Formats: sequence, C-alpha cells, structure tokens
Amino acid sequence: MDIVQLVSDFGFPVIMVVGLGYFVYFVWQTITNKIDPAVQEMKITIIRLTDQLRLLDQDMIRLQQKVNTVLELKEKDDSKKTKK
Repeated sequence: MDIVQLVSDFGFPVIMVVGLGYFVYFVWQTITNKIDPAVQEMKITIIRLTDQLRLLDQDMIRLQQKVNTVLELKEKDDSKKTKK
C-alpha cells in the first residue's frame, strides 16, 4: 500500500497514531528483549565486583595489621638493643 493513499483514505492524524503505536511497540519490545537482560547481567556483575572489593578491603586491613605488628616488634627489638 502506498502511504499517500492511506493518508487520503484515513487522514494524517490516524496514520500518525498508528505509526506512533508501532514505534511504542518496537521500543517496548527492544527494552524487554535486549536491554532488561543486559541490565540484569550487569547487576550480577556489579554484585560480584562489590563482593570482591569487600574481600580485598578486608585483606588490606589484615595486611596492614600485620605490618603494624611487625613494625612494633622491630621497634621494641631496636629499643632493647640500644639499651644494652
């Protein structure tokens, strides 16, 4: 069918409403079928990365505590050596 013939038969506003309806349907299907699954996958990835970040933060805290302990022990040992 020719668009000019459709416009002359039904009128411009009716054809535009049908076109807009198709556009909304197309956008809705694209969001539902492509974007939503990708967003869900990204959420899962973000959760995994957040968990890894927490684990690394805890590891850094433990490592800092160990370093502090070693430095304290070294300082105590050095102070004992200087007193002798």
